[in-house]
Amino acid sequence: MSKKQAFPWSLVNTILIIGVSAFAFKWLLRTTVGWYLRRRTAARRSSIIARVKIDEAQFQLSVSQSSRSDDGEWEKIEKHAAGSARNGGEADDEMEGLVGFFHPFCNAGGGGERVLWAAIKATQKRWPKAVCCVYTGDHDANKGEILERVQNRFNIQLHPPTVVFLYLSTRHYVLSSSWPRFTLLGQSLGSLILAFDAFSLLVPDIFIDTMGYAFALGFSKFFFPKIPTGAYVHYPTISTDMLDSLDTSPALGKGLNAGTGKGLRGILKKRYWHLFANLYSRVGGSVDVVMTNSSWTAAHIRTLWGPVRNKRRKSHPVSVVFPPCAVDEIINAIPLNAESEAKREPTILYIAQFRPEKNHTLLLHSFARFLQYQSGLKDKEEESALPKLVLIGSVRDASDATRVYELRLLAHELHLTPNHITFITDASFPTILTHLATASIGANCMWNEHFGIGVVEYQAAGLIPVVNDSGGPKLDIVIEWEGGETGFKASMEEEYARSFGQIFEMDREKRLEMRKRARARAKAFGEEEFERRWVEEVGKLVEMIE
Repeated sequence: MSKKQAFPWSLVNTILIIGVSAFAFKWLLRTTVGWYLRRRTAARRSSIIARVKIDEAQFQLSVSQSSRSDDGEWEKIEKHAAGSARNGGEADDEMEGLVGFFHPFCNAGGGGERVLWAAIKATQKRWPKAVCCVYTGDHDANKGEILERVQNRFNIQLHPPTVVFLYLSTRHYVLSSSWPRFTLLGQSLGSLILAFDAFSLLVPDIFIDTMGYAFALGFSKFFFPKIPTGAYVHYPTISTDMLDSLDTSPALGKGLNAGTGKGLRGILKKRYWHLFANLYSRVGGSVDVVMTNSSWTAAHIRTLWGPVRNKRRKSHPVSVVFPPCAVDEIINAIPLNAESEAKREPTILYIAQFRPEKNHTLLLHSFARFLQYQSGLKDKEEESALPKLVLIGSVRDASDATRVYELRLLAHELHLTPNHITFITDASFPTILTHLATASIGANCMWNEHFGIGVVEYQAAGLIPVVNDSGGPKLDIVIEWEGGETGFKASMEEEYARSFGQIFEMDREKRLEMRKRARARAKAFGEEEFERRWVEEVGKLVEMIE
């Protein structure tokens, strides 16, 4: 008869010891690092608060409160929003905390930066005693220069005393050029270094990422679990569409990685992306309040972050907060009637940063093909009377400048002369308004554009948009409205070229009708609606401050 096997108490003890040791190590690491960073930044925190009080006093001396041109707008935000206060009461107007905005490229001048500055403006209006601290790596610009650029580029006027800039020294770790291999993982790990850099400068009372660095939010929640965290997600770092695109033909234009999932290398890439998606879901699931800029982004974030958020019992659902667009200003500046229609020029306008994913090359090829269809006009009209393409975008760094140069070379190869195409970099808002008032078509060529602020601006100005048949432009913006279409959708070079031709061949009255429907749709994306929704969501973070 076999001897009864003894219960493996030694194994159980070993497992318990390992578990307790791991927990103790995690607690010790979190406590030690958190204590160290708070102690290290305490003096700077006091200095910032004192400096803000001095700057505020000087500002009040130089400009009286009643004479400020933006004074009336401060009362437009309601004093409390649903869900933003304890027990349904009024939110704390006297909140004097330091709100950290993590946006390492705050001076880039793109749509993401418009969201940042509009968010800060809304925060200042709702909580005037709060200090908005922007973590940035733009060492080439001081506070005055940055705020002046915000005014010129976006026509957003901020209250200078309560805006503070904290300059990061490790921004290069999140550049794609720093990680030629395993870029997604490398940049995410780099954002952890950048987050440590940020918290070494200041530990805020609320930490909000407005650029898409989910791992930085995970860093904050790990070392400072009591600091409320918020995310405004423009675009998921990885999505199910990206994973699916690996098996898609590059000819279909579904991103830079389309068709790269074949062979051994492709299989490994798929595995790597799936593992990264798991990590991304874990850090994203730790965020307290999550805002997304479109229905498309929200759907992907709910798929990726939702299960982890549910497991961690995050009480606030992922919400859609459409980004602020200068709809009212554009509508007031640009008339839309039969007279203005007669003054429209045969111009196709593309407003987008000169980044690879914006796919300017697709537009150049599409425009060249369109001109081939129109070549018969050269016998009847001067070349200068043919349709033109105008590309407007900001240039962040040397790589963007190189990209503009390469696009100029491509235009030359496609026989697009200066009479056909114009490049405008870092245009001011008045310059953009001028082109919006005279162009006929607004183009968008990015696959799965997260939202498309430029597309909304097209519609507000009365341009007929031709957008990529994906993402936010497809789901939220260029939709049927008031009984008719508000634009065209395309994916391939041929489809873009054909859409351009259809618009220019439309009857003038029908074209004007479509422009009016597009403008009516754009009114859903105004700045006041963004401010209202932003205050409502950030109010949840304010209530979490201990």
